[in-house]
Amino acid sequence: MLPTDEKQRIIDLIHQQVVPAIGCTEPMAVALCVARATELLGCVPEHISLRLSANILKNAMGVGIPGTGMIGLPIAVALGALIGKSAYGLEVLRDCDKAAVERGRAFVAGNRISIELEKEDKDKLYINAVCSAAGREAEARIKTSHTNFVYLRKDGEEVTNPNADVNPNANHHPTDNGDAEVPLTLRKVYDFATETDVEDLRFILEAKRLNEEAAAQGLKDNYGHQLGKTMCSPLGKGIMGDSIFSKILSATSCACDARMAGAMVPVMSNSGSGNQGICATMPVVVFAEENHNTEEELIRGLIISNLTAIYIKQSLGALSALCGCVVASTGSSCGITYLMGGNYEQISYSVKNMIANLTGMICDGAKPSCALKLTSGVSTAVMSAMLAMQHKYVTSQEGIIDEDVDKSIHNLTNIGKYGMDETDRFVLDIMTHKT
Repeated sequence: MLPTDEKQRIIDLIHQQVVPAIGCTEPMAVALCVARATELLGCVPEHISLRLSANILKNAMGVGIPGTGMIGLPIAVALGALIGKSAYGLEVLRDCDKAAVERGRAFVAGNRISIELEKEDKDKLYINAVCSAAGREAEARIKTSHTNFVYLRKDGEEVTNPNADVNPNANHHPTDNGDAEVPLTLRKVYDFATETDVEDLRFILEAKRLNEEAAAQGLKDNYGHQLGKTMCSPLGKGIMGDSIFSKILSATSCACDARMAGAMVPVMSNSGSGNQGICATMPVVVFAEENHNTEEELIRGLIISNLTAIYIKQSLGALSALCGCVVASTGSSCGITYLMGGNYEQISYSVKNMIANLTGMICDGAKPSCALKLTSGVSTAVMSAMLAMQHKYVTSQEGIIDEDVDKSIHNLTNIGKYGMDETDRFVLDIMTHKT
């Protein structure tokens, strides 16, 4: 039985890491940094200089910016300066409208934005914005997590307490391995999710509401590659049927289609990623509905899924060469296994099956085709849960799987964080040198 104070720290951790976000997280984090620097400056900047880590650049190059019909960083930067509010956190562009977009287009056309790759700081999540006007300038810097301000400066004076006045629900933590005050294990994730009073966990249903609305939006309009709509079409149903499996895939894809194409709709993110939030939520929600699970079972399944993803990200870091769908779909596999009636042992089997299958899937930036990767991850999640329920799992005699499930998880995160570093550099080089 977990102590009450530890349960509360875990609840606080989930609140920090499971937050609403509009648009892809990386360009929104850049817009947030620009908005904070602009607020310090006190006026609309004449020029904005940005230095960004390679992983921020990679994840912001090809994604739609909500409400703009445009792709990439420049319009997000311009809107961050013109209408962004840092108090909104990752919903920094919540007030965007048509008039703001036109002003943003003019700002971009005026060549007032410069973007460079940060070469000195090795943090994979690094954003530095300098806004200047009329001989004055202000600087803001985010590191480690998407809303964690580590430095603010107005002219020559540094501002103390840089995270003051920023969204209190934002995910601040000082190190790149998650919240060091709440060390997790898979056993602790399971015990917390199954022992805690369900009324203390009911807040997770907001993730269901937001991400279901995003999925409905993805089905309503033609976003991205329309993967979700294709699966719901006569062609899709003719090939895949109208099964629980196909409904899980289509709902998850629809939400991702809408988000990556720039729909002005919030999603509930997980560990700084909206796609991870979608992937950790929608498969569990759809399975629970189709399987006629109780609301309490759904709540506990969502907690298992989201907290497992948070646990894996603690050692992986906010950004890496490993696609986030590997992390989030591992969480959803755990949640689905629980909803199937699985116990801790069977949930650990599903994790081993996931790691054996998906380790090595690269992240080549945020973009509409992320829906394809989420679908690959979620399909593996369902398959892994099915095998786990039959006590079938990849053993320690195979590949990178260890007898201990937590060691297996750390094998995955070590590969993603360290082993794939050269892959990460190669991917960015390809992306920035395409003709």
